[in-house]
Amino acid sequence: MGNPFVHVELTTTDLARAKAFYTALFDWQLEDIPGMDYTLIKVGDGTGGGMMQTPGPGVSSSWLAYVLVDNVQAATAKAMTLGATICKEVTEIPGIGWFSVITDPTGATLALWQTNPVGCGSPE
Repeated sequence: MGNPFVHVELTTTDLARAKAFYTALFDWQLEDIPGMDYTLIKVGDGTGGGMMQTPGPGVSSSWLAYVLVDNVQAATAKAMTLGATICKEVTEIPGIGWFSVITDPTGATLALWQTNPVGCGSPE
């Protein structure tokens, strides 16, 4: 089956409290990424994820799932033609891949993810 969930991400109003809660609740290993305000969630088998502070005041804590696509530009455009709202245009994470964030016609938010094959510089 294509288009699996490949990453889940928590944006939280209290990162320290979230880290303490989830490491106590689950057997997750957390790894802070140097130079970034981002923490990887390592779960062993299965889909891992990440945590970060919310981008500003008034933004509530929430989880966001990422779905793997072959071409993030095309998938984002297709989602829009099907009635999605684009919350975040295609954005590169240098050396890792590209993502966009959409809200479907029912109001649910989802991220689309394209992995950067070694040596490629564009998501097209």
